Amino acid sequence: MQERLRHFRALLGPTPVTPVTLNVDGRPRTVHLKLEGHNLAGSVKARTAYGLVRGLLESGRLRPGDRLLESTSGNLGIALAMLARYLQIGFTAVVDPLVAPESLRRLSELGAEVVTVTERDASGGYLLSRLDRVAELLKENPRYVWTNQYGSPDNPAVHRELTGPELLGQLPKSPDAVFAAISTGGTFAGVSRYFREHSPTTEMVAVDIEGSVAFRGRPGRRHLSGIGASRPSAFLDDSLVDHLQVADIRSAAHYCRLVLREAGLHIGASAGAVLAGCVRYLETHPEAELVVCLCADGGEKYAGTVYNDHWLRSIGVAPPGGDAAGSALSGSAILSGVG
Repeated sequence: MQERLRHFRALLGPTPVTPVTLNVDGRPRTVHLKLEGHNLAGSVKARTAYGLVRGLLESGRLRPGDRLLESTSGNLGIALAMLARYLQIGFTAVVDPLVAPESLRRLSELGAEVVTVTERDASGGYLLSRLDRVAELLKENPRYVWTNQYGSPDNPAVHRELTGPELLGQLPKSPDAVFAAISTGGTFAGVSRYFREHSPTTEMVAVDIEGSVAFRGRPGRRHLSGIGASRPSAFLDDSLVDHLQVADIRSAAHYCRLVLREAGLHIGASAGAVLAGCVRYLETHPEAELVVCLCADGGEKYAGTVYNDHWLRSIGVAPPGGDAAGSALSGSAILSGVG
């Protein structure tokens, strides 16, 4: 399997970085988007899957005949399903009702077994319920091997090794700020550690969603996959996070649609939230010139959520219109797209 894994590694990245220009408080501001939707399996989680499985193989915890197991909101599940098929081993994904139908279809196409939990946990999400089911499955079958994206140091390590240097190398100079969504916190923590070492003046801005407790948040019901968590991240601390921005669903939907309409870029829900957080930051940091948003995936899986007015209304959120969609969006619009 080690040889196959090396071939898989060669398929990862680099993903493109492209600028868009925003009008923030009447001033044009350029924001660079790193589009991880162009990565293998359609998201940044292809890197995570590689790192987690590499760690299991190198430690001897994954052997021929074993079956990978993970709790997932979609992206990591798809990446692990692809990698498992590539390595010719099995994979079981524990998911919940928030997982997009498109993600479920991809999991099925890649041969994954899908186990769905339907009860929300005490914080209003599904993460803790999914983890309870993972624990049950591990007891039932000794051949299951949990990749544990929530606690394995291989999660942030692979982003420190791959994502961070790739991003910094694509920029003309050290950026003033880097923005990324948090859930497990692995991607953000790994990229932040790399920038702390190689670009220490860069401010690292974590973006969470309302209802998440991934980093200092208050628990509440969440409706989006790919951002936020029902328990604090094991990877994040004050040494890695310079600023925290918390977005709402309407803001995320607004920026997803705005970028698609004006720049032709189809970004995922978490990327819309990241852009909302970025605009809020720029409103109070007029000196920031080079800023980068890590867009974890593309928007295809979210046609039924942030791009869908009916879905937004069904959860009590007014669809964003031509006016500003909340304080984070005040006076902000795309002026020009790519280039």
